[in-house]
Amino acid sequence: MKLVTYNIQYGIGLDGHYDVARIADAVRGADVIALQEVTRNNPRNGGRDMVAEIGEALPDYFAVYGSNFEANIGSRIENGRAITTTFQLGNMMLSKTPIHLSRNLLLPRSRSFEMMNFQRGALEALIETPLGFIRFYSIHLDHRSPVERASQIQFLRRRLLNYALEGGALSGVAEIGLPELPHPEAFVAMGDFNMLAGSPEYVELAGRPDHEFGMPLTADFAVDAAVRLNVAGDDLVSWVDPNDAANANLHKRIDYVFTSASLARSLKRLWVDGQSVGSDHRPVWVELG
Repeated sequence: MKLVTYNIQYGIGLDGHYDVARIADAVRGADVIALQEVTRNNPRNGGRDMVAEIGEALPDYFAVYGSNFEANIGSRIENGRAITTTFQLGNMMLSKTPIHLSRNLLLPRSRSFEMMNFQRGALEALIETPLGFIRFYSIHLDHRSPVERASQIQFLRRRLLNYALEGGALSGVAEIGLPELPHPEAFVAMGDFNMLAGSPEYVELAGRPDHEFGMPLTADFAVDAAVRLNVAGDDLVSWVDPNDAANANLHKRIDYVFTSASLARSLKRLWVDGQSVGSDHRPVWVELG
């Protein structure tokens, strides 16, 4: 089973051009796809409906979209009818098999001054896989403040670890004659975390290695797939400065795939697609088996 996460920067590539086709080509073939910065009516890409365009480009995938906010951008009355037009930005999940249940988790945020801050989210999707039911998350954390990222990580960690207690998006559906869905421990949390490995917010989610025994594998921390698979260095660079793409010193690893400890032994391979230019980020792939 192959998974991929990709912050698609509302379709604008390193060349400054909008091209959904190359984004679709970069993720095609994965069993589960997590996308971030998917927009509708975004002035920066000519107001494209990326949800519809991605669906057209990948017609053999089931999909859910979670918009983190809706901002009025030209709603009007036409011929006596109210036409609602809103700028939306959020995350998207696509799957080769049906998505049984989903919800959009809105992450903690603070009002900002002098630099834009917008509502962030984590889109959750319950999917049946060859490894059983797994919860998948497409996540986009704050880009300005490690303090805010830490708050978002704390919120997410509670959702990741307490799913069986909280019931996810829906429970007790026997009342309306539907079968109860499972509440699996297994999860994969992937996306643009905007953090560096080893930072306090990273440690809050994945823990810190012991000086003798390395990274502990415990139920209360997520597993960094790259660390588990011993992938390191330039092979993990996932963000390229669009203003200076040739300067490797400005490139960073800020996109991650984390799993529950129960899935650690299923991790087989992780790689970053360094050839992709459809965004300022690069797709990060993981294979489970």
